[in-house]
Amino acid sequence: MSTDRERLEEAIALSRRSPPSDSAFSVGALVVDAQGSVLASGWSRPHGQRDHAEEIALGALGAGWHAGPGTTLYSSLEPCGARSSRPRTCSALIVAAGIGRVVFAWREPSIFVEGRGAELLRAAGVEVVEMPELAAGVREVNRHLVRR
Repeated sequence: MSTDRERLEEAIALSRRSPPSDSAFSVGALVVDAQGSVLASGWSRPHGQRDHAEEIALGALGAGWHAGPGTTLYSSLEPCGARSSRPRTCSALIVAAGIGRVVFAWREPSIFVEGRGAELLRAAGVEVVEMPELAAGVREVNRHLVRR
């Protein structure tokens, strides 16, 4: 779907706003409603080293916000399924918010933690769409962490 591609390209562009880090990926995320309107966006580390893009985007929607039918979260990188810096992973936050669909470009490489967010989301009933044809752009943003 071209809309998925366009929104994921927007998320990848947001990832370029992430301050550099040797201990975390640079990620961009968008929350989009069923009509295609962007409800919130975020990128890694806008306030501190522990900030994840999905967490920032969901946090911008306010405490107690719950997704309506057809809401999609776009993330340049697979949402984390393991995390040492916060008590809840991005995958858990997505499920708790009621988001029914996640689209991402690049599976999290096992540099910091074992990437398993997609599997956790699917197990919770979330539709997961991977678009690996856009992964090169995400790898480029994170080239300082991933040596080709």
